[in-house]
Amino acid sequence: MDRAVDAANLGVSAAGDLSVWALFMNASLVVKLVMLGLLLCSIMVWAIIIDKFVTIRRINRAASGFEDRFWSGGSLDDLYESDGAKPVSPMAAVFGAAMGEWRRSARIPGVDLVRGGVKERVDRAIGITITREMDRLRRWVIFLATVGPVAPFVGLFGTVWGIMHSFSSIAAEHNTNLSVVAPGISEALFATAIGLLTAIPAYVAYNVISNSMDLFEDRLEGFGTEFAAILSRQSEERV
Repeated sequence: MDRAVDAANLGVSAAGDLSVWALFMNASLVVKLVMLGLLLCSIMVWAIIIDKFVTIRRINRAASGFEDRFWSGGSLDDLYESDGAKPVSPMAAVFGAAMGEWRRSARIPGVDLVRGGVKERVDRAIGITITREMDRLRRWVIFLATVGPVAPFVGLFGTVWGIMHSFSSIAAEHNTNLSVVAPGISEALFATAIGLLTAIPAYVAYNVISNSMDLFEDRLEGFGTEFAAILSRQSEERV
């Protein structure tokens, strides 16, 4: 009966000591730093995820609206003045760069729009603009790619340190009782759990966001190629 009561009391004590707050407060300084670092990374990961998903939705919606205006049959010069001169979306920026280069070339006295290197300059303007816009959109995505594989190892470091702390407690007290071993082991497992909770969303989000970015880049390149062909055809019609 006494053993049963002691076991029950031990279970209650262990349960009380193994709360999330207690695990953090009772952890050693090194494990606390690991947990705080992983928690900070997790906050940054979720901030980046939310920002990128909102951005991807916004730029796709803006691209669809711009394409509707582009293919509506209106004047390209009017569209340049309204959208291309001061672009607020990546696709409008590609259009503005190509149209601006073509208009500057067309104003050169005696220029041959077909054989004067205009097409190459327009293509180069489109390529540079797409690269610049995608670099801006991909900013901070590399952080997700870094946290994904690294966070579990940081948590593993906390795990190893917690186990070492447990063995130190056993050696100091010459006692292998659960009440001595449990806190350090719990700290170790808790650090690993935080590492996994940080890494999994980062890894999944990186793949999803990278795929969405690649699709949008293909969309920009397709529009750029099509628009370059339109400008090339207009150049030939002016000759």
